[in-house]
Amino acid sequence: MTTPREAPPARRALRTPLPATPIPRPRGILAFQDLGRVLLHAGLVGAAAGLAGSLFFAALELGERHILEGLTGYQPLRAHGEAVLPGYHRTELRPWLICLIPAIGALIGGLLTSKLAPEARGGGADALIDAFHHRGGVFRRRVPLVKALASFFTLASGGSGGREGPTMQIGGGIGSLLARALRVGPRERRILLIAGAAAGMSAMFRTPLGAALLVVEVLHRDDFESDALVPSILASVVSYSVFIYFFGESTLFTHAPRYPFIPSHLPLYALFAVLLSVIAVAYVSVLHNTERLFQRIRLPPWAKPALGGLALGLFVTPILILLGSSSGHPGQGFGLLGAGYGAAQVAISGASWLPAGWAGVELLLLLLGMKILATSLTVGSGGSAGDFGPSLVIGALAGGAFGRAAEILIQDPRIDPGAFALVGMGALYGGIAHVPIAALVMVCELAGSYDLLVPLMLCEGIAFAALRHRSLYRAQVPTRRDSPAHRDDLINDVLRGIRVGEIVVKNRPFVVFDARTKGASIVSRIAACEWQDTFPVLDEAGKVIGTIDADILRTAAMSPEISDVAIAHDMMDAPAAVADTEDLHRALQALLEHEVRELVVLDAEGRIVGFLDEADVARAYHEATTGARREPS
Repeated sequence: MTTPREAPPARRALRTPLPATPIPRPRGILAFQDLGRVLLHAGLVGAAAGLAGSLFFAALELGERHILEGLTGYQPLRAHGEAVLPGYHRTELRPWLICLIPAIGALIGGLLTSKLAPEARGGGADALIDAFHHRGGVFRRRVPLVKALASFFTLASGGSGGREGPTMQIGGGIGSLLARALRVGPRERRILLIAGAAAGMSAMFRTPLGAALLVVEVLHRDDFESDALVPSILASVVSYSVFIYFFGESTLFTHAPRYPFIPSHLPLYALFAVLLSVIAVAYVSVLHNTERLFQRIRLPPWAKPALGGLALGLFVTPILILLGSSSGHPGQGFGLLGAGYGAAQVAISGASWLPAGWAGVELLLLLLGMKILATSLTVGSGGSAGDFGPSLVIGALAGGAFGRAAEILIQDPRIDPGAFALVGMGALYGGIAHVPIAALVMVCELAGSYDLLVPLMLCEGIAFAALRHRSLYRAQVPTRRDSPAHRDDLINDVLRGIRVGEIVVKNRPFVVFDARTKGASIVSRIAACEWQDTFPVLDEAGKVIGTIDADILRTAAMSPEISDVAIAHDMMDAPAAVADTEDLHRALQALLEHEVRELVVLDAEGRIVGFLDEADVARAYHEATTGARREPS
């Protein structure tokens, strides 16, 4: 616990007692200064991330319309609130360009990330989580710009991924930049990183509360970052306000006006949650196996996203031709390129080209499998595209297919496949990302009501339990205790939870001196003591007025004449003592302040209870954090 000290000088024997360092206390009931600073910083991060998110959203929509639609004739499915800019006149379908355009865009994105910022590769959430836990909340200054450009070229050319994941990293990078500009400490820097990520997500997905909850949950598998919640909410609200200032207020999906709660349908939802967990395992397995496959391919890192984009184009093009011809919509995208929110919209509200009966169920399941493969080719190859959007789409397609199948089999007109689609969105992502509360709130915000709250809670609980050992994000840590970002906080929290009186060594004979004890007697008695390091000095009333450290032996050895002239009052320091009602954090402070290895423990009346050694503090911390128990002495 204490560091090695140099041998004290000879004159150290004549000491002046030093007052103990006072414990800082709050100056008022409310810390308005700290509150104002945190809120101001979070607001600045929210405004900056909201502006960046709005620009990225508009640029991406324009890029997709000119590059993907304008050049190839591809007709993407869009959700109700997804398109915010005027329509674009499409050209005739050019299948050969659909094969090439995703590869070209991914190649540009791969060159940008490989040469300028490798941490901007992939979805963005893992890099954000890693920066929080292991990098002190720091992103390099170039990351937001590189991530925005790489994601623009990847997604605008048809990469099968979402834009919310990239905007989380862009927003987090902005939060990190502002934290460095404001010169805040490591703790607030991490908070601003998370607040920026919430702001980026809020600007894209238009779920301000859900976005704030998501970023504080996604850092851990079984915990959440409570300190960042309020700043994240504020930044998310500001960012959302900036976005709707430019593009107006709307929800991403349209849906039925109301989803009535029907208790008899809860077993159906429970069965759906179990089946959805199987689909989630398949999705995560395919995605991670694709990542490992591309890691083994002997190509430069910048070329691998291009290979994935080429494979995506070759995979999607024949499907577009076949399905487009059968549905009467040549070039219809079916949600395979881009985030695919249009496919989720179809699962929620249906479409004129979606066949009725089992054919519709089969088509939704076919789209589900193809979306898993398309996303794996884009994200798994290192393309700069998010995995959040496709996860929601896959859950919605699974829910739409299950709801239609249940409707056919049970013949219950009260079954609404759109309700299962919305629940599937939240349950699948909430399970594989370990963000059950955030996913629940997001779906309620998307639906504009809490009609689906009960089935969502049921499915989220089942999926969360079933997917405990599966995670979409490898950088997640189990709890705050496992995060390097909280190592010091954990030590303080553990020590504050243990009282000195619980572990103090009692009932051992110890040596004390009165203030007039001769130096020679003190030296001889300390030398004969086998275990004691700190020796109390008492006044005439028996109260501790100081302590003598065993290091006085070295002083006496260097200057023998001191033992002949000094008394205990001359040789003592301020009392190295702690009350038995104090916690171990305060005891550790006292050990460091007095530069001793042992403290005298006093009761409320000032009587000596026993002694606390630095080894006792270390042992108590070890037992508290590992579950070990010491046998009572």
